[in-house]
Amino acid sequence: MHQPAITHLAAADPAVADLVEGEARRQYEKIRLIASENYVSTAVLEATGTVLTNKYSEGYAGKRYYEGQQFVDQVETLAIERAKAVFGVEHANVQPYSGSPANLAVYTALVNPGDKVMGMALPAGGHLTHGWGVSATGKWFDAVQYGVRKDTGRVDLDEVRELALAERPKLIFCGGTAIPRTIDFPAFAEIAAEVDAVLVADIAHIAGLVAGGAHPSPVGHAQIISTTTHKTLRGPRGAMLMSDAKHAKALDKAVFPGLQGGPHNHTTAAIAVALGEAARPAFRDYAAAVVANAKALADALIERGFDLVSGGTDNHLILVDLSNKAVAGKPAAQALDRAGIELNYNSVPFDSRKPFDPSGIRLGTAAITTRGLGVEHMPRLAAWIDQAVAASDQAELDRIAAEIRELLAAHPMPGWV
Repeated sequence: MHQPAITHLAAADPAVADLVEGEARRQYEKIRLIASENYVSTAVLEATGTVLTNKYSEGYAGKRYYEGQQFVDQVETLAIERAKAVFGVEHANVQPYSGSPANLAVYTALVNPGDKVMGMALPAGGHLTHGWGVSATGKWFDAVQYGVRKDTGRVDLDEVRELALAERPKLIFCGGTAIPRTIDFPAFAEIAAEVDAVLVADIAHIAGLVAGGAHPSPVGHAQIISTTTHKTLRGPRGAMLMSDAKHAKALDKAVFPGLQGGPHNHTTAAIAVALGEAARPAFRDYAAAVVANAKALADALIERGFDLVSGGTDNHLILVDLSNKAVAGKPAAQALDRAGIELNYNSVPFDSRKPFDPSGIRLGTAAITTRGLGVEHMPRLAAWIDQAVAASDQAELDRIAAEIRELLAAHPMPGWV
């Protein structure tokens, strides 16, 4: 059952309680490979469900518009100080509701509508909020995009520099949602400095790896750092903005009162708990294991004939082009889900198919690492993926799902007992 127990919810609203229990069991019984998901600790779950959700706290610690902030101020200050310590930054804001509003706050703080900005194109692995056309950031700003090389699947920093020199953006984003390789923060910083642009590192996917020393840090290279607090950081659904002292005031004003009112105090508490966990030595072991598992899984998939974008991975994320498997990403993802393997279909660079029916799938190893799976399990996982993608009937998928349940029974899940 769900842990912490939801006995009061079950008594008051059995319909919702049944759905929560069903979701908890689903998470327990499936190999979860969605790169933007993880399992939070029971302590984070408990913090998220506390009476802090009852309190409204417009403003910042010591400068609120409502009374009764004696404890909320301490919670937020604790989260800020832990963020500064874990990431080694001069300033942190823990109030953004999620990653997209956090990125929008960066624009609000630094540029005006119509100004030129630059980010990675969505089909190449960037994020919607890095200036892609269907996003408000692509509609409100004059956005230019860089991509990856067709022959390597990697960013060509010479081409990025040429584009920046030609377009002279005021803001440059590096990072994204489907980048399997190390982000070269120093090289991006040099380009940004050459065109007098502010560099923003969006580390939403790799924040936990940065905190755990498994990926180079953008601190000292990017003036602004944006991140969610879930994914590899293993916290609640929320976000943070971090920066040098120079940009602190503008960012804070952009978050409040620029874009939002009172912060979600229960989430702030859970962020503080997650950051406390990230400061412990065991978190470094976890971050290293996430990368080791991803590399082992990538190697095992390559051995089975899968085509990986960029030829592999340096972090938690693997992007697979299924064109050579005669199956599209969406039906493959749906078959894998029925086989007990949860991931998402995803566009790949230079994809000939539409975004809602793309050629690829995206995998991440953060959640399975939290469950205790190691490199020794990755060849078997690759075999299951291979079998499920090629399966011709539901019976084969059911067999795989049963084997997965048997394996996961030996690997406890936070939030389920």
